[in-house]
Amino acid sequence: MRLMSHHKTPLLWGIDLGGTKIEGVIIDASQPNKAIHRLRVPTESPQGPRHIIGQLQLLVAQLEHASGRRRPDKIGIGVPGVMDPSTRIFRDSNIVCLNGRFFQEELSAALECETVLANDANCFVLAEAICGAARGYQVVLGLILGTGVGGGIVVHGHLISGLHGIAGEWGNNALCSEGGACYETKRGCNERILSGPALEQFYKNITGEKVALPEIVSRATAGEEAALQTLERLQEKFAEAIAPAINILDPDAIVIGGGVGNIDLLYEESTRHKISRYVFHNDIKTQFLKPVLGDSAGVFGAAMLGLDEGNNE
Repeated sequence: MRLMSHHKTPLLWGIDLGGTKIEGVIIDASQPNKAIHRLRVPTESPQGPRHIIGQLQLLVAQLEHASGRRRPDKIGIGVPGVMDPSTRIFRDSNIVCLNGRFFQEELSAALECETVLANDANCFVLAEAICGAARGYQVVLGLILGTGVGGGIVVHGHLISGLHGIAGEWGNNALCSEGGACYETKRGCNERILSGPALEQFYKNITGEKVALPEIVSRATAGEEAALQTLERLQEKFAEAIAPAINILDPDAIVIGGGVGNIDLLYEESTRHKISRYVFHNDIKTQFLKPVLGDSAGVFGAAMLGLDEGNNE
């Protein structure tokens, strides 16, 4: 098979590194919401960093084979963690064997091209801002409300990473009404209150029953008191938590991903009314949007890291 030069077509390559799988995609910069090629390999993270990097090499080789093209000069990679821009050290990853490493440098050497790393929440919001639910909005805040809580910021189509690489990391902010910062007391931050497991634990504290979040939502719809209390608490605490972000960033749109983001209550007028009690400007015009790209957002956003960096070749 003859490998064509990657300079002939404006294609973007992206990789989404997850705990169980690694997904790769090739997209056309002019149609970034459509995959030309999309492949997966297992992460097999218990086998360590060298094996994970080997799986990334395998995936890139498979994309070359599937497309008949050489890898580009730059590949965007969404990662579960943060690379400190000043030290270049990778940290805060749930793939713990990667923490403390110069992971980007290792990847660039192994893949024989430049790599652009961004947190998976940043990739989510970049994709939704460029070709998803928030397309056309100038300032977009993306939230992940799932097993954990995170976020990212896109302004005029460009990802804002920040001095420490933590821009948009909304999950670790402390809720005043709960008291205490999460790193000190392991309670009181957005993630400890608004994540899926936190909501399930709140319900269990009331009922003694361990129930998955979708079932809690279903029970609330049926009028069960404990389930209604759980969602009312979510609504009240979300309003308190998101207001400082609106006060500081004043985004045009907020896209809410993750399992908790599927709960319709977050998008209702009653939630907007509760938020208005905490926001400086009480006539809130911010749009709250459900994502539309599904599980494609992470890997599409990773590919768009090349677009965001001005790499369209």
